[in-house]
Amino acid sequence: MIRFNQVSKRYESGHEALHQVDFHLKAGEMSFLTGHSGAGKSTLLKLISLMERPTEGQVFISGQNLSGVGPSQIPYMRRRMGIIFQDHQLLFDRTVFDNVALPLQISGYSPKEMARRVRAALDKVGLLSKEKQKPIMLSGGEQQRVGIARAVVNKPQILLADEPTGNLDPELSSEIMRLFEQFNDVGVTLLVASHDLSLIAKMHHRILTLKGGQIIADGFAKDPNQVEMSANVVTSHPEGV
Repeated sequence: MIRFNQVSKRYESGHEALHQVDFHLKAGEMSFLTGHSGAGKSTLLKLISLMERPTEGQVFISGQNLSGVGPSQIPYMRRRMGIIFQDHQLLFDRTVFDNVALPLQISGYSPKEMARRVRAALDKVGLLSKEKQKPIMLSGGEQQRVGIARAVVNKPQILLADEPTGNLDPELSSEIMRLFEQFNDVGVTLLVASHDLSLIAKMHHRILTLKGGQIIADGFAKDPNQVEMSANVVTSHPEGV
């Protein structure tokens, strides 16, 4: 489903955010991406969602090399993905319903089908009763759930989440992760970037650990200490390369 083949990302400043990254996520797999701030997590997600392009290597989605995707094709590729941001990126002058409906409006759905899908997504995240409210009236956890509803309303094959619980307390964080597992149970492929090591270890899913732009560990952790140890491994990535 998602495959990175010797992917590097270097910016004009000379900073190398990713260095020869290799991994493969199967269809229907749920995995976590962890590492300290600046490890390359957000950059990796941006390469999958075609917000950025690799300097070297190839990124594949369902066997398609994203290097061959032109600007006019990007919106169609993104319809297969749902993206969840840490800061929600909601429109605060619109209602909850309108925020969730936005991807469907862009895709040209009829008002009837749009309403059906939006209400189904809001029901899934437990916010159907708040469809007419503005996001400013909601708690942080509720705002994040609106962002999740918006990400899944198009029934994507892939769900990408960038620090979705970064601003939430432990109870709300666990609630969000349970939602992700429910989506995974119906076949959605998930890649969740998070630095919440104790929560990740409890989930019993595959963990990819980034440090200095390289994947230094790939597997399953039985406890938070094991995840922490992986994140603190010193890599052999040369300085300035």
